[in-house]
Amino acid sequence: MENKNNLSLPPPLTSLQNPRIKQLVKLRDRSAREESNLFLIEGYRELLRAVDAEHPIEFLFICPELFLGSNEEALIRRLIARGVQVQPCAPDVFRKISYRDRPDGLIAVAPQRHLKLNDIQNKFLGPNPPFFVVAEAIEKPGNLGTILRSSDAVGLDALIVCDRCTDIHNPNVVRASVGTLFTVPVVEAGGEETLQWLRQQGVAIVAATPSASAQFTDVDLFGPIAIAVGTEQLGLSERWMSNADIQVAIPMRGVADSLNVAMATTLLLYETLRQRREKFSG
Repeated sequence: MENKNNLSLPPPLTSLQNPRIKQLVKLRDRSAREESNLFLIEGYRELLRAVDAEHPIEFLFICPELFLGSNEEALIRRLIARGVQVQPCAPDVFRKISYRDRPDGLIAVAPQRHLKLNDIQNKFLGPNPPFFVVAEAIEKPGNLGTILRSSDAVGLDALIVCDRCTDIHNPNVVRASVGTLFTVPVVEAGGEETLQWLRQQGVAIVAATPSASAQFTDVDLFGPIAIAVGTEQLGLSERWMSNADIQVAIPMRGVADSLNVAMATTLLLYETLRQRREKFSG
């Protein structure tokens, strides 16, 4: 890559026993991520969105033989211009550090970002009422990543992760979010703390439950709201159900009695977007 693209890069790593490679592999585990406050960003789209969002990058590992297209060089140059060190790897070494079955030759090491409720206070200053999702104790990284992807699509003001079970910096969250982890503000907070904060800010809590009498398309979602969603198996806890200002049902016409939490969240997000577009554009 040095001769072809005129990039001054060190020789590729060829040993699986290299200490840096071993350290990267450790970052697959939550305990290592929490101890180091680092995590992995793998994939072109994910890394591009992190760079566009100006998320700090500490180090980049590449394998040109595994690149899927021709845009990787421009992204690498952007990172080099920001002072990021780039380390090429031999294909077998890169596959060792990759979290994917089909790696595409880009893995970055980045510091974690942890936002608190006070960090999203500015969301109340915009022209339209703020719009949040509260995700309580979501267990599956893929679901959390999909919720992030849908949140980005509708322009959500922030995702508040309460009483977390899943590490928001899990590689599967990054992957399932397709990099929208870097475009949607993600707050981590306790459930009681979040409930009190929402009350203080005058934000109405919307909860979906099969027992609700109103369908989700028939309630007013114009004002400041927080859509609360719960665990895959049990749904929302009694704390959130009993404190919900609005309870809505999603119609189920088949044999299944509920939707996947990410699918249900997406429906509620897009209904909110539909109502707000009609109200605020007309």
